[in-house]
Amino acid sequence: MNYNYEQSFLSRTILTSVLVGFAATVLCLAYNIFYRESTGYQPADFINVSSLIFAVNIIFFVIGLIYFVLLRTVKKADLVFTVLFALVTILCVWRASQATMQHNALLSSEFRTLLTGVIVIMGIGASFFVPYLFRHKNLTDRIL
Repeated sequence: MNYNYEQSFLSRTILTSVLVGFAATVLCLAYNIFYRESTGYQPADFINVSSLIFAVNIIFFVIGLIYFVLLRTVKKADLVFTVLFALVTILCVWRASQATMQHNALLSSEFRTLLTGVIVIMGIGASFFVPYLFRHKNLTDRIL
C-alpha cells in the first residue's frame, strides 16, 4: 500500500534528529570498537554497547524536541541551535577532560579520550547534521 501524507512539523524534527542519532550511534560504536582494539582499554562500566545504543538515541530524541521548540519560538533558530549545541559540546568536552577513572592515571587518560570522542561525534551530529538534514527535505524524504 502506498500512503501519501505530509508529515507534521513535529514528526519531521524528531525523525530527522533520530535519524542523525542512529548514524551517531553507529559511529560511536565503531569508534568504541576501534579505540578499544587499538589501545587495549578494557573497562566498560560506563561506556559500553548498551549505554551507547540507548543513551545516544534518547539524547537525540530530546535534541529533536529542543530543535522543534527553537524552530517555533526563535528567529534564526538554525543558527541559535548550532551555536547552542556547539557550546554544549565544548562544555561537555571540557568537563570530560577532567574525568577520572579508578584513581589510575592511564585508565583515566584512556577513559577521557574515549568519552571525548563519543561527545565530539554526538556534538557534530547535533550541531550541524540535524539542521542541515531538516532543511534539505529532499535528502530525508527518501529515508523517512
